[in-house]
Amino acid sequence: MTTAATERATPFWRRAHHLDRMTLRQLAFAYVQHHAILAYLALVAASVVVFARHPAGAAPTIATIGLVVLAYPLIWYVLHRWVLHCNWMFKTRLLASVWKRIHYDHHRDPNHLEILFGALYTTLPTLLLVAAVPGWLVGGTGGAAAGFATGLLCTCAYEFFHCIQHLPYKPRVTWLATMKARHMEHHFHDETGNFGITNFTWDRVFGTLYRRSQRPAKSPTVFNLGYTDAVAERYPWVAGRSHPTQPRPRTAGYTARPSPDRS
Repeated sequence: MTTAATERATPFWRRAHHLDRMTLRQLAFAYVQHHAILAYLALVAASVVVFARHPAGAAPTIATIGLVVLAYPLIWYVLHRWVLHCNWMFKTRLLASVWKRIHYDHHRDPNHLEILFGALYTTLPTLLLVAAVPGWLVGGTGGAAAGFATGLLCTCAYEFFHCIQHLPYKPRVTWLATMKARHMEHHFHDETGNFGITNFTWDRVFGTLYRRSQRPAKSPTVFNLGYTDAVAERYPWVAGRSHPTQPRPRTAGYTARPSPDRS
C-alpha cells in the first residue's frame, strides 16, 4: 500500500498533519476535526447554557468580554516569554514532560499541527484562571461563563492564525504577511523576540519586537530553546522522552519566500 493510500486509510484523528505540506483548505478541514478545537467549541456551548440559566447583566457581561479580549494578548505574551521560554521547567522533573509537550516539541518541529495546538490539560486550567475567574468577580456565575466562553473563542482564533503562519505560502493581505514574517523569525532566526504570534503590541511595549535585518546573527538555540546536549546531561528528563534522530524542521518557505519585512 502506498503512503498516500495508507494515509487515506488512517482515521483522521490518528493522522499526522504537516502544515508546510498543506493547503489552506486542508488546514481548515483538519482544524475543525481536531480534538482540541472540538473540546473548546463544546465548552463554549456549555458556557452558553450556564449563562442562559444564570445570566449576568448587560454591563457586567460586556465588561467581562471586553476585559478578556483586551487582556488575552498580554497574557499570551507573558506566558510565552516568561514561562515557555524560560529554563526552569526543563530543570524540574515533574514539569519537564509538560514543557516538552507544550513548547519544546513545537520549536523542534514547528510545522507539525498536532503539537502546535496547546495541550488541553494546560490550556483549560489557564483559561479558567485568566478568563472565568475575572468574569466571576465581575458578574458572578454568568460572568464566569461569559469570560470562559470568550477565552475559548479567542484561543480558537489564535490557534487558527498560528496554523496559517506555518503554511507554505506568502499571504496577500499585508497585516497577515507581516504577522507571518515576525513569527517565522521567532521560529527560524531568533527565538528571544517576537513572542506575540498574532499580536505584537506587547513586543513593542517590552522591546522584544524585531525584524530579521535588525539581528544579523542567527540564534544558536532557535530550535532547542537552550536545551543543548550539555544541558541534557545535567537535566535528562526531556531528552529521555525525545526521539534521538528527530529531523530539523522545514521552514515553510521562510528562506525562499520571505514575507514583507515590516514591523
